[in-house]
Amino acid sequence: MKSKYAFAFTLGLLLFFAGVGVASAQEETAAGGATNSGLIALGAGIAMAGAGIGAGIAISATGAAATGATAEKPEIFGRVLIFVALAEAVAIYGLLIAFMLWTKI
Repeated sequence: MKSKYAFAFTLGLLLFFAGVGVASAQEETAAGGATNSGLIALGAGIAMAGAGIGAGIAISATGAAATGATAEKPEIFGRVLIFVALAEAVAIYGLLIAFMLWTKI
C-alpha cells in the first residue's frame, strides 16, 4: 500500500518539475533568446522523479524481503539492511544528478 503512495508522490514531483521546466522555457523564449535552462530544469525533474520511482520500487521489494528474512532469522538484520540501503542510494544518485544539472556542472 505504501508503494502506491510513493509512486503517486514521485509522479507528482515529476509533473511539478516538468511544469517548472516548461514554464521557464516559455519565459525565456518570450524574452527573445532561447536558452537551454528550461530543458535543463526538465531534465533535472525527470532525473529526480525517475530515480525516486526506481528507488521506491526497489525499496518496496527489498524491504518486504528483508522484513520476512529478519522475522525468520533475526541475526541477518545487518546483511539485509545493506540491500535496502543500496536501493535507497539510487534516489540519492538521482538527486545528485538533478543538482548537477540545475547548477549546470
